[in-house]
Amino acid sequence: MTELPLLFTPLQLRDLELKNRIMVSPMATYSAQEGRATDWHTAHIGKLAAGGAGLVFVEQSSVNTQGRITHGCLGIWDDAHIADHAALAALIHSFNAKAAIQIAHGGRKGSSQRPWEGGNPLGEADIKARGEGPWQIAASSGIPFDDGWPAPQMMTSEQIDALVDDYRQAFRRARAAGYDVIELHCAHGYLMHSFLSPLANNRNDEYGGSRENRMRLPLRIAAIMREEWPSHLPAFVRISSVDGVDIGWSIEDSIAFAAELKAIGIDMVDCSSGGMKLPRGNSLVSRTPGFQVPFAERIQKEVGMPTVAVGLIREPDYAEAILRDGKATLIALGRELLWNPNWPAQTALALGCDPEWTSWPEQYGWWLKRRVAQQGR
Repeated sequence: MTELPLLFTPLQLRDLELKNRIMVSPMATYSAQEGRATDWHTAHIGKLAAGGAGLVFVEQSSVNTQGRITHGCLGIWDDAHIADHAALAALIHSFNAKAAIQIAHGGRKGSSQRPWEGGNPLGEADIKARGEGPWQIAASSGIPFDDGWPAPQMMTSEQIDALVDDYRQAFRRARAAGYDVIELHCAHGYLMHSFLSPLANNRNDEYGGSRENRMRLPLRIAAIMREEWPSHLPAFVRISSVDGVDIGWSIEDSIAFAAELKAIGIDMVDCSSGGMKLPRGNSLVSRTPGFQVPFAERIQKEVGMPTVAVGLIREPDYAEAILRDGKATLIALGRELLWNPNWPAQTALALGCDPEWTSWPEQYGWWLKRRVAQQGR
């Protein structure tokens, strides 16, 4: 019997079994209304879930209104959001996939336009054009994200404590909605990353200065996530493994952070990178296929903790090699699935591990199978 490709070998995480090692990355689409999901989310998530991935993430959802990136960000700051998320989780489950959600706060990158509106800070023109005005943003320190961006309010200890409770309530709502996996967003320059990185954090209290202090709040919230999340279900953390080249947060910092996450019971680290505005000479290497895989590999091997590899992983053979070589435990795809949401199901066929087309929704899998047989393809 031919050995099953590791990409399509089930993965056990606590009591949760994923049918394969393919994960749909959380991808913000900025299409919510007052934090509520719309028909767009149903179509978007349904399309991705139908494609055959084992784990499907709903996009990052804000813990409070201040934590939105744009007016179109999906929310989980109110009990009224639970029903929308429950519908999305049920939709994912209907395609025999597991449902996941990423919980986030935009920090100093909040109060901005949607990407297709320019992605700049909101201003008077946005009020006139769409009735969407700016709001007060907050972060670890008062350092603006970039030139021309507003300085965020440095969060006080009291505001931090209130934020921690916002996260706790968001975790509870996520479970009430029926998600199987939860992820804390600590990457891409958003609030948690702004506490971790010395490029964005110049505090001189218990949340700034040393690496231990800069990790304090993300670890505090991660511990609450693990406390609130059912013990039989897995919890992830997404990180920016490095800020850039020889600047700011480093892979050695990420290894230390991952070790602390492992100690409090986090099951997997989702290894992305970047998110800070950097001088040209310190920017990350060119975005070539698998450019972030070395980060996942080092953390998995040096910390002994499962990782998610993400970043222009397009070819099935390459995805399989990453897993076979022990460089990661899950393969996450984002834009590749926007281009081809059936990548997982097509890959299963190409690798010869789904001769009966069970990875495809039965509503059209039977038709495609017949067509292929008729055409001799």
